[in-house]
Amino acid sequence: MPGSCAVRLALVTGASRGIGAAVAIRLAGLGATVVRMSRSTPPTLEGAVDVAVDLADPDARDAALDRLLAEHGIPDVVVNNAGGFLLAPLEETSDALLREQLAINVEAPFAIARRLLPLMRKRGSGRHLLVGSVADLRAFPENAAYSASKFGVRGLHEVLVEEYRGSGVQCTLVSPGPTDTTVWDPFDPDARDGFPGRAEMLRPDDVAEAIVWAATRPVRSHVESIRLGPG
Repeated sequence: MPGSCAVRLALVTGASRGIGAAVAIRLAGLGATVVRMSRSTPPTLEGAVDVAVDLADPDARDAALDRLLAEHGIPDVVVNNAGGFLLAPLEETSDALLREQLAINVEAPFAIARRLLPLMRKRGSGRHLLVGSVADLRAFPENAAYSASKFGVRGLHEVLVEEYRGSGVQCTLVSPGPTDTTVWDPFDPDARDGFPGRAEMLRPDDVAEAIVWAATRPVRSHVESIRLGPG
């Protein structure tokens, strides 16, 4: 990528499948060392270091970030991608389900940003890419808990843009529309009225391409947000 920003070390969360896995492959292909954090073990990838962790568990998350910093240092790029998905009407969304969505979709990226962005600012450089959703701006039925968490993600991102403006740390929100990943398996969108069929959805690599493009812009360019939908 002529004129792009070099990435030597990247952290990608939720990297065992879907969008996160596709991002890790693309970054490794650029020659970066990619630390992949996820609950399950992803397929082997040259240039990747795998850390098995449940990022919704505060103690496990802290230990994984301690290991990252001790063994590899401060990343050039953080792709805060790990998340959960839920389709359920309001009256069927228990407190436990709401807490589950908030823990992985809001608390985990919040904690990762809180730990790593101040170190990036002290260094004077870094890119933080937060993966949102079409549901971080637009409301859909059966999305009460999921959308509440993703609206929170967008709010977090917008604050980070302001707090880190001019620091050398650039923050980007990437909000994809429906993407054909395994999160849809329990819900069978092809059989639901009003849902796009899986054949019509974005593919993980479509979203990964946008994320890596934003992560590798020249330092003079700040991409604050990307909204990506099926063509």
